[in-house]
Amino acid sequence: MNAKRGFASDNNSGVHSDIIKAIQEVNSGHTIGYGSDKYTEKALQKFKQIFGKYTETYFVFTGTAANVLGLSAVTKSYHSIICAETAHINEDECGAPEKFTGCKVLTAETPDGKLTPDLIKKHLYGFDFEHHSQPKIISITQATEMGTVYKPDEIKQITDFAHKNKMLVHMDGARISNAAVSLNLPFKAFTTDVGLDILSFGGTKNGMMYGEAVVFFNSNLAPDFKYIRKQGMQLASKMRFIGAQFLAFFENDLWKKNAKHSNEMAQYLVSKVKNIPAVKITQPVEANGVFAIVPKQIISELQKEFFFYMWDENKSEVRWMTSFDTTKEDVDQFAEKLKALL
Repeated sequence: MNAKRGFASDNNSGVHSDIIKAIQEVNSGHTIGYGSDKYTEKALQKFKQIFGKYTETYFVFTGTAANVLGLSAVTKSYHSIICAETAHINEDECGAPEKFTGCKVLTAETPDGKLTPDLIKKHLYGFDFEHHSQPKIISITQATEMGTVYKPDEIKQITDFAHKNKMLVHMDGARISNAAVSLNLPFKAFTTDVGLDILSFGGTKNGMMYGEAVVFFNSNLAPDFKYIRKQGMQLASKMRFIGAQFLAFFENDLWKKNAKHSNEMAQYLVSKVKNIPAVKITQPVEANGVFAIVPKQIISELQKEFFFYMWDENKSEVRWMTSFDTTKEDVDQFAEKLKALL
């Protein structure tokens, strides 16, 4: 029997049936390994259709690998990487970016998870000074770890600012599908068209079993990335099972249907709890994350039935994430339990 669906993470959800079907369909016979199969080749062409013919895409297993290897490809150990304090590369990757890139990660405190040129400026000094790590890349997250979403013009301001200072911009797109649905825009409108340099494109949080992609918007940025991926232990021998998943992910806009549903479930969750006097929503709900302050004494009891994560213990702030398989019944039961405990 499956465990009750909670609100801890979209990583906790299952795999969409269309993705399982796609894996099963390619699970017969032999095909050339390491990406030289027709499924991977077709999926890579799909990325070019979505992001532009000058882009180059490489599949990896995990989001951390996509972030770390993408950053590794364009940095040297004396560089620094600037990100929001809440960024996954700062908070949730166990120091992997520093370990594998050798770079210093510099953070900016943000009220909503979103960087701005003004917030980045404090780290832009010491250029060409050998005693100081050299600012090289700005990493933003879309949708952010706070559940907010950058608008295209906000990203364009950052990329223009970065390029003016001879820097690059990376996007952690673990929840990029949720952002696209929130914006009601194609992926290209807030990546290629606004001057992004590198993208970690996520599928796992939106119905895939595993598989992420590193997208370079200029092939000259990473001419040797295939070697970096191999050394980074992310070259899949049976890559057809990643390629097939991405084909199913994009076919009939499955990515959009999944993300639309998870976003709608977040809005439904807000509608059920926002008027409870003891609950305070702390961030705009623009994707599939809901942040709220709730009485500390009820948290552990609520977690027993519907697991979720504490976000800020000092403020008694929690994070509730919805998924492509979250149902209204899940939300209704959760809201009723919350009200009962209060």
